[in-house]
Amino acid sequence: MKISDEMSEELKRLSDTPDEKIDTSDIPEIKDFSLAEQGRFFRPVKKQVTLRLDMDLIEWFKGQGAGYQTRINSALREFVDDHRKVGHG
Repeated sequence: MKISDEMSEELKRLSDTPDEKIDTSDIPEIKDFSLAEQGRFFRPVKKQVTLRLDMDLIEWFKGQGAGYQTRINSALREFVDDHRKVGHG
């Protein structure tokens, strides 16, 4: 997306402004992140690995349609998050 020269100049001016000069008094402080949506703006680094899984697991995830690797990753993420909450790692 091409931005106008005016917008480019404004972005440059804003990026040159020190943090302490930015007035954030009209922005409420967020203290509870329990409803935060993971992955909306941040994407973790992915690493390709070779992993041996039981055939029935692979078939079940593939049977759910396209994106089976993403679903496997999500299932593992949920498992890890649940175990972190109860202090097992």
